[in-house]
Amino acid sequence: MAVNENVEKTLENQAHEQTGQQQVRLRIDEKNLRCSYANAFRTNGTDEEVIVDFGLNLAVPSQEQGGTPEILFQVDERIVLNYFSAKRLALTLGQIIRRHEDQFGELQLDVAKRQKK
Repeated sequence: MAVNENVEKTLENQAHEQTGQQQVRLRIDEKNLRCSYANAFRTNGTDEEVIVDFGLNLAVPSQEQGGTPEILFQVDERIVLNYFSAKRLALTLGQIIRRHEDQFGELQLDVAKRQKK
């Protein structure tokens, strides 16, 4: 089975699980679409919702000579999801990352291991 067929099967299964129907027509309205970049995020949750803040980690030079440098997390976007949507997002991100790693190799999260010696 080809990758596209697997993706179509997965999407069909998700539609069936979410709606009880085999096929769902999805229309996408992008007229209010905004694009942002984030290199950092933080999460929080309540009993009913998952809160994800996205933003940029920015290096801030120390005001004092020889002082400790700081990183400022500048939050630009907050997305609030119910747990069902959060789980679907987590599963979808996992699939996308697996496909990327299958094609390009494992993404190394440890910065020290990524550095060439």
